[in-house]
Amino acid sequence: IYDSDSAGTPLEKRGEKKYTPGPERITGLCYACSKDGIHWEKPELGIVEFEGNRKNNILFSYVHGTGVFLDEEEKDPDKRYKLVTKVDYAPGCGYMAVGFSRDGIHFGELRKWTGRQPQADTHNFVFRDHRTGRFVLITRIWRNGQRIAAKCESSDFINWSDPVEIFRGRGFEDQIYSMPVFVYNGIYMGIPSVYHEGDVTEENYDTVDLRLAYSVNLDNWEEAVIGENFIERGSGNYPEGEFDCGCIYAAAPVPEGKRLYFYYMGGNGRHTGFRETSFSRGCLEKDCFVYYGQKNKAQEAVLTTNPFFFYGKNLSVLVRAGEESSVAVEVLDNEGCVHIKGKPGQRTENETEGGSAEWRKVVWEEGFGNEWKPGIHTLRIRFSQTQVYGIEGDLELIGIRYE
Repeated sequence: IYDSDSAGTPLEKRGEKKYTPGPERITGLCYACSKDGIHWEKPELGIVEFEGNRKNNILFSYVHGTGVFLDEEEKDPDKRYKLVTKVDYAPGCGYMAVGFSRDGIHFGELRKWTGRQPQADTHNFVFRDHRTGRFVLITRIWRNGQRIAAKCESSDFINWSDPVEIFRGRGFEDQIYSMPVFVYNGIYMGIPSVYHEGDVTEENYDTVDLRLAYSVNLDNWEEAVIGENFIERGSGNYPEGEFDCGCIYAAAPVPEGKRLYFYYMGGNGRHTGFRETSFSRGCLEKDCFVYYGQKNKAQEAVLTTNPFFFYGKNLSVLVRAGEESSVAVEVLDNEGCVHIKGKPGQRTENETEGGSAEWRKVVWEEGFGNEWKPGIHTLRIRFSQTQVYGIEGDLELIGIRYE
């Protein structure tokens, strides 16, 4: 909320000058509200004095990377909103703290976190784990000069376990800066911001990309598609580049209708340089996080799955198809021979290239009912000019355990 170098350097001069943050910099937590998620208001709360008055929307000053969430399982109305933050007065002068609130605005005095302190100079994302009922904090630690995502847990939101590493990038050029987490269809999904340091000659040096990751247990994470961005940064460079050409840091998604909305901070400059930032949002259709597509547009794509146990005939595929698309589904026996063939039902007018993806039920060839028997089979999907997002139906994956 205050930085002497930013305050003292006009916008037109920032492209010529190196940004140097001073020790008097003040970080803070502010409040905004919206009825539609698009038009936002910053009310005068009267809580924190800043620049001689309290006519502002500041909840706390000298806090860094605060995480707040609404705990819908909490019985005490005064603790429904929970907060974790790093109280940060100056480099090397800070500590972890928690707070509670009835309305998400008035938290009272923060309570100092006793025990081992993670570095936590990041977005400290906190939530209640649906599996265990325990509170989980996704924060950051450092190992040999690299940023790494870590996890702390608590049963009472006051006493926290030591931070444990859960996800690291691929060296200095791909470091995990922060990672909000959400649960989708029983799988933990993460949207890590990946910081590029290392080689100063690389075009993306000192920028931050947003990726997509997943886990079945919170302890072991993988990128959904290695090296591919979830929300692409804008084009250009500071100061003429697009509003999010330098850095992207996102929040967990907000579901609305058939879409998930991802609010994010888009910065138009490099991480350690001057940048002006924007509050932004992107969206995607539910279930459409990643897809299989053709690597060679001149050849039909062939996707073969792991074995499934089929206990019924129903099968649907989630696809986004082009005008000249083709999709065929084959059920293979134990020897790899085609047991039965089928095709997804007709696509609708909405399902065009660049339009909505749709679940389409597979229509099997004539005689399927006579040949069908429950058992273990492999699926083979042949397709072109089509994006394949998922399958569902009367089947269970063989040999997979989530523990």
